[in-house]
Amino acid sequence: MGLAQKIRTGTQGYGKLSFLSRLARQTHDAKTLPALPCQIMKQDRDRLGSTGNNSLRWLALFGAGVSGLLGFATIAYSDEAEHGLEVPNYPWPHEGILSSYDHASIRRGHQVYQQVCASCHSMSLISYRDLVGVAYTEEETKAMAAEMEVVDGPNDEGEKFTRPGKLSDRFPQPYENEQAARFANGGAYPPDLSLITKARHNGQNYVFGLLTGYHDPPAGVSVISSSNCI
Repeated sequence: MGLAQKIRTGTQGYGKLSFLSRLARQTHDAKTLPALPCQIMKQDRDRLGSTGNNSLRWLALFGAGVSGLLGFATIAYSDEAEHGLEVPNYPWPHEGILSSYDHASIRRGHQVYQQVCASCHSMSLISYRDLVGVAYTEEETKAMAAEMEVVDGPNDEGEKFTRPGKLSDRFPQPYENEQAARFANGGAYPPDLSLITKARHNGQNYVFGLLTGYHDPPAGVSVISSSNCI
């Protein structure tokens, strides 16, 4: 085969290879073209699914928020129904981190309890020694406790006896038992005041509002007689 014939054969072969390469590329494009719409549809579907999930998520969060608000309103309503109207929060001087109770106020409070409250209410968890250094000196507290007669015993003969009170004694009880307390108060049982600020809703604000909230009824309004126990 001559040189010219070899060149012509190579050129024809290169042309055939180019044709086959273009044919293969077109065939591959023809196969992938139908897949493009499916891929686009899949992307749209995923995007719509993501949008739907986001919408559902926002709806869930909104529903949770509404439920929380309704729950809070229900709690507030039941709290008001159980404890009555909310009393104001007073600026107590002993609520600060470095603050303490006013000793003169404690002394006046104890005097009011002795003169007024002790006839009905007990403070069975408070001992006389709790007043030492808080409202009275030790000598004052000992003298106060000694004014009380305490039933103690038994003695060596197995009998009860009375003695003057001492610092370790607790405040005297106004009644022997609950039945006697109810009988003397029209069926109502006066609660113990030892932990009354912890036993009542809003604590000290409640007690202060109760003690200072009594007023004469308006003209024409009749008040039903009832017990006024805390």
